[in-house]
Amino acid sequence: MKLYSNEIVFRGHPDKVCDQISDALLDAYLKEDKSSRCGIEVMGGKNKIFITGEVTSKAKVNIENIVKRVLKDVGYNDNFEIINNLGIQSKDIALGTNDVVCGAGDNGMMFGYACRDTKEYLPTSMVILQKLSKAYDKIRKTDSRFLPDGKAQITGYYENNKLIKIKDFVICYQNTEKERNITDNILINICNEICKKYNISVEKYIINPTGKFLIGGFDADAGLTGRKIVVDSYQSFAPVGGGAFSGKDPSKVDRSASYMARIIAKDILKKNSKLSFVLVQISYAIGLKKPLAIYITSNIGDLPVPNNLYDKCSVSNIIKSLDLLNENYEKRAMFGHFID
Repeated sequence: MKLYSNEIVFRGHPDKVCDQISDALLDAYLKEDKSSRCGIEVMGGKNKIFITGEVTSKAKVNIENIVKRVLKDVGYNDNFEIINNLGIQSKDIALGTNDVVCGAGDNGMMFGYACRDTKEYLPTSMVILQKLSKAYDKIRKTDSRFLPDGKAQITGYYENNKLIKIKDFVICYQNTEKERNITDNILINICNEICKKYNISVEKYIINPTGKFLIGGFDADAGLTGRKIVVDSYQSFAPVGGGAFSGKDPSKVDRSASYMARIIAKDILKKNSKLSFVLVQISYAIGLKKPLAIYITSNIGDLPVPNNLYDKCSVSNIIKSLDLLNENYEKRAMFGHFID
């Protein structure tokens, strides 16, 4: 057996909060103007939220109200100074990404992954952590002893690339430090119930190993959009492209092509029972409509690329076929962009 680890951060982790703010703003721009071009970056820390990047849109968005709404929804107070440093998209970039040309918003390579471990076609330990993250957000809203910030990590025993047992289940969660024996046991029970559904046992829980986690969020750490790209995608079980997702409209292939690559991987996996996993890479050049290259591999080796896949993966077709101008991006930024 071999050991392998993966992790997730909770909604209240500062980096994840910045992702959610970026995507909440994106949602607001796209709701009013489907032609909006957005690349919104957020940094937070020490009672300040700094918003920068590029937006070209006809929409009128109340940035301060949206930022404060996200902060309160995540579980923080909204007593932050909000600094708006947004500019407009470069006209040079717009030459290749406008609604007539419909080219890719940047160079880059994107990955999609699917495996048979779970009904979600994702690795078991990844799904366990996603379910824990959702459960933590739910219990935080009903039990004031739990505070927003936190993360979790699984180190598991693997045989033939399948999770057999969890060696160490690490949970770091912000809390009031009142009745820790009770709150720790609540989380352990939640994890055990989740793991039971997958016939996975846990050898050892490691909870708040420093001994205390009272000060958290933006008081303890800075946050930045896109800094949790590995958590957002496949938690280290598959390669990750160079670009993050949040704050970017779907003309940015960092985001839209990653979503398409995941769907392609799932579709191929479902059609071939011999496959236990599928990995798809798609690469683009800024301003060009279609991919430069598509590569597909699996547990049985490289797979042929269907002739129609280059047309299917044109920027305009991805946006249209996945209805990405009407997507709820803020929701994707909460617990991972691939949860089913």
